[in-house]
Amino acid sequence: MTEQAAVVRGRPVTTARVDTFLRGATPARQPLSPSAERQRRRWATQVVVADELARRACEERGLTIPGEVSPADLLAVAETDVADLGSIVAAALAHSPAARVLLAELESREEVPETAVREYYDRNRDRHLTPDALRRGVDPYGRAAAPSDLLPYPAVREGIERELRRAAGRRAFFDWFDQARADVTYAAGHEHPGDPSHPDHEHRH
Repeated sequence: MTEQAAVVRGRPVTTARVDTFLRGATPARQPLSPSAERQRRRWATQVVVADELARRACEERGLTIPGEVSPADLLAVAETDVADLGSIVAAALAHSPAARVLLAELESREEVPETAVREYYDRNRDRHLTPDALRRGVDPYGRAAAPSDLLPYPAVREGIERELRRAAGRRAFFDWFDQARADVTYAAGHEHPGDPSHPDHEHRH
C-alpha cells in the first residue's frame, strides 16, 4: 500500500513524492538533528501540497501548465525571483510550474487604480531621482529638491503600476494558498511545521 503524506480533496499526496522533492532540494550544510530533520520533512510536505493545490486550481481555471523542468533549474528560481517571499511559498513557486502559472493568472487579474499609482510616486520620491540628482546627493524630500531632480511621472508610471500589480498578485496568492490548504489532511510526521500539536513546531512562512 502506498504511504500517504497528505490527502488533498480525496487525492493522496504520497510520501514518495515528498522524498523526491527532498532529494532535489538544497541539502543542509551540516547534519541535522532528528527534530530539524522532521521539520524539514514537514516543510517539504507543505511545498508538495502547494504544488498539488496549484495543479488543481490551474485545471479548474483551464490554465496550461508548461512541461516539467529539472529540479536544479526549478530551485534556482528561489534565489532570485522569489527570494523575498516566505520559505514555503518561495519554495513552492521555485518547485512548481503550476504555482507560477497560477501566480501569473492572479496577478493579471489585479487592477491598480490610477490614484494608487500616483500616490506611490508622490510618497516614494527617493525612488525616482534622476541620475544627476543621485550623483549630487539631492534629498528628494528637502527644500532644495527641484521638480527637475525627479523623473517625470509619465516616464515611471508603467513601472510603478507593474510593481503594484505584482505585489497585489502575491498577496492574492498567499490568500489563495491559506484558503486552499485549509481542508488538507496530513499524516503523522507531515503536519505543518508550525502546527502546535507536535513538539518540534515552529511557525515560519
